[in-house]
Amino acid sequence: MDPIRNPYAPGAGQRPPELAGRDEQLRAFDVVLERVARGRPERSLVLTGLRGVGKTVLLNALRSAAVRKGWGTGKLEARPDQSLRRPVSSALHQAVRELGHPEPAETDHVLGVIRSFAQREAGADAKLRDRWSPGIDAPVVRGRADSGDVEIDLVELLTDVGGLAADVGKGVAVFIDEMQDLGADDISALCAACHELSQNGLPVIVVGAGLPHLPAVLSASKSYSERLFSYQRIDRLSRDAADRALVAPAAEEDAEFTPEALAAMYDATRGYPYFIQAYGRSVWDLAPRAPITVDDVAVAGPEAERELAVGFFGSRYERATPAERDYLRAMADAAVADSEDGLEDPVGSVATADVANVLGKKPQSLSPARDSLLKKGLIYSGERGRIAFTVPHFGRYLRTQA
Repeated sequence: MDPIRNPYAPGAGQRPPELAGRDEQLRAFDVVLERVARGRPERSLVLTGLRGVGKTVLLNALRSAAVRKGWGTGKLEARPDQSLRRPVSSALHQAVRELGHPEPAETDHVLGVIRSFAQREAGADAKLRDRWSPGIDAPVVRGRADSGDVEIDLVELLTDVGGLAADVGKGVAVFIDEMQDLGADDISALCAACHELSQNGLPVIVVGAGLPHLPAVLSASKSYSERLFSYQRIDRLSRDAADRALVAPAAEEDAEFTPEALAAMYDATRGYPYFIQAYGRSVWDLAPRAPITVDDVAVAGPEAERELAVGFFGSRYERATPAERDYLRAMADAAVADSEDGLEDPVGSVATADVANVLGKKPQSLSPARDSLLKKGLIYSGERGRIAFTVPHFGRYLRTQA
């Protein structure tokens, strides 16, 4: 079939042609936007899930929904080695511009506070502080959001931004991807700011996305975070939603799948959105004609797996050191040994003691490799003494190809 007309789009954060299976989250967010804009109490939102389930895509879709409502929005991606100050300042700068407050003096005051918050990161280095600017022309507002304590400063900053939004009857939403990578102080400050905003009824919300252990990270920072955020687990698609993700784009190109082909596609992808797009693209390119049959899926399967091995699994495996790769492979072996039927649970966890047994070493000696893999985002710990891959079916890849 014509590859130019191929509708499927595997990519990091790239919106698929059909955003299937996320209608419930989109509807719930519309309710949040309306409630906050009317001054009703509502919690900020946190999306969690494995890599490849579409968290970033959904985060972008929620941001688009906020833009359609006239909200001010900004987005940032957290990084382990980066302070929250500059990226959140850039995000809020964009949000304030989108609000379109009619009073320039009010807007300039808040922009000056944003600039003050951003430049405080430079600390005592006056030359660096004066040289760096997030593209804001308004003068710095002294004595506001510049104490040096990020918790105090973020509360003051978001309070001022929220007041500006309330003046025009709109809201502000800050979208944070890879939220689990925020530093401990920044996580604590963010929780405190959300708490203050909710108590004062200001129209500002935070929408975060991260790996499955993100709720534990937030809870370890502030005990009240369990009640501060609405947590939504983003998982693989149901069979109906997975079929829709394939059928709807194909129909736009006057093509279709046979029922048997759709069943084979679900067996191969298990409903993971990234896998669906990867298989969809390979099957389309290799199928001679429509309708796409179960035989076409069988022929295209090896090509799809090769793409996943290079672009999805392999890129992550290559980031690991030799010692870390040994640890990853031991995790894969331990996952199969722990299962009752000898088959790996694609999202299951294993005990760190079992990994040590596979390698024939003491758990304490493996701590450096485990901690490094945690920092690289290749594994996560949802509960004490247990770890899991952040990527579904990574264990299968390790046992068969790595």
